[in-house]
Amino acid sequence: MPAKRGLGRGLDALIPTAETNSGGITHIPVSAITRNPRQPRTRFDPAALQELADSIREHGVLQPVIVAQTGTPGRYQLIAGERRLEASRMAGVPTIPAIVREATEQQRLELALIENIQRADLGPLETALAYKQLAEDFKLSHEEIAHRVGKKRVTVTNTLRLLKLPQRILDSLANQQITEGHAKAILSLPNTQAQLALFERIIAKGLTVRQAEELARQYQGHKPSSSAKAPPDPDREALANRLRQALGFRVTVRRGRRGGTVIIHYDSDEDLNTIANAILRD
Repeated sequence: MPAKRGLGRGLDALIPTAETNSGGITHIPVSAITRNPRQPRTRFDPAALQELADSIREHGVLQPVIVAQTGTPGRYQLIAGERRLEASRMAGVPTIPAIVREATEQQRLELALIENIQRADLGPLETALAYKQLAEDFKLSHEEIAHRVGKKRVTVTNTLRLLKLPQRILDSLANQQITEGHAKAILSLPNTQAQLALFERIIAKGLTVRQAEELARQYQGHKPSSSAKAPPDPDREALANRLRQALGFRVTVRRGRRGGTVIIHYDSDEDLNTIANAILRD
């Protein structure tokens, strides 16, 4: 199978309809198929998987899985069809319809990724980790990854940026406590301290994505536009920005005739404690 052929078109390139209808399907023991170690999916919805297992028990597997032969005779590695294979194991069926294909290790990852993306089955973190594998293990650029999986380059880049978030936030994203929209709002903040502060607010207050985005703008010092004002002092704005980056909260610097005032904006006692700890750090 050529290295790049048809992968951007997804599974239709791997399972031509004519072949499926012409009997190019074999039945393979479920026990003879091993999971693809590069399969990007790490979580299944237990209820949905049980429903699929019940359906398979009653009606069988309606769409074949795709496998590749391994170096051991009679053993296969899964390329696409993770849910069907897992549900078949749950259902206790002895064999599963399959199409045997030749595929490199890179192609197995790409095709597993494409299948899940096309069916909207992968979470954002799983997708990001799969893109990371393609970039690091197979030296693909973001543009090349986008071409392989049928996405825009900017989409791939933005998804990969999620991996820069603190692990605590990534765990929450993986467990669906927050959404990808929440994660992107958090990612807009300049440092880990600010990101964790916003994350805690989202969890504690049950903020919507829009509310999280607005709070992120406030943390960065953005205000809704109002009546025209005098141009800001560049030096003062630069100093306020340095303080925002250091503390993770909106800071306003006001100068008077003699001296001035530094205002640190916060929304809760938890925020105040965070600020105090940052200033009084010993």
